[in-house]
Amino acid sequence: GQKANALLQPITRDFHLHRAKYDAEVPDTDDPELLERAKQATSFVNGRGSNPFSGLSQDQLALIIYDDSGTFTANERRAAWLEGRAQETAWKQAVVARGKLEYSQTGKMTEFFKEVLGNYNDLPPIMQAQHPDFYAPRLEHLIEMDFNFMTHRAEGKGAPEDIFEILMSSDDFANLGKRFARSTIN
Repeated sequence: GQKANALLQPITRDFHLHRAKYDAEVPDTDDPELLERAKQATSFVNGRGSNPFSGLSQDQLALIIYDDSGTFTANERRAAWLEGRAQETAWKQAVVARGKLEYSQTGKMTEFFKEVLGNYNDLPPIMQAQHPDFYAPRLEHLIEMDFNFMTHRAEGKGAPEDIFEILMSSDDFANLGKRFARSTIN
């Protein structure tokens, strides 16, 4: 997780501090395709043109985003990171919509939690490492509980009071619960 954060910092938090340097960066290659891709990434992160990494899988994007070999320019890494964020945003919107439907029809969020866990399990290890250690075990417990939020009953394993301890014992889950509650109200 710490390594991931260190690799992300130059292309996220510190990006605008070094924009001129990154815009001037050219890959150490004579390959015209790679030079063109770097040029396209620079244009893209500056608000012009398309992302050369659009449509790549999370695994492919992670190889670019977290590359520390110098194979990719900072602008290429940022373009890959932006594509990853766009894909994640689209996935979150879809999974929350399905979660709201599940909740309205059944009072449960079990399938929602299964989908969130499945997404986590499909992430490259460096991306999983950025989640807290309890992330997957908590989701697994929520799935096992099969909690009905309308009847306030655990229909699987666990006691009803477990749900509140689970959801409120961490900032990540408390914020997730608050966001979900707000989205079901709106």
